[in-house]
Amino acid sequence: MKEAFKALANRPEPLFVIGYMLCPLLALICAGLGLWMILTGQKVGGLIVLLVVTQAFTFSALWAIARRRRLLEAGDGGPHA
Repeated sequence: MKEAFKALANRPEPLFVIGYMLCPLLALICAGLGLWMILTGQKVGGLIVLLVVTQAFTFSALWAIARRRRLLEAGDGGPHA
């Protein structure tokens, strides 16, 4: 599992999907869920979803974008670099 994650984190294509598509979409869904929970009366759970889960997906997206940028600048980006 650890080797698979290292291989995934060293290629710009999967990082593009994670950073620009998957994590922002999950953050948006979690933000909507947290807001819905707050509006329906589940304030503590909604705040946890908004402040913890949504931020985790946001920072994961920022990490993937920064990692992809470093890989492309280093010249290890494959045919597109």
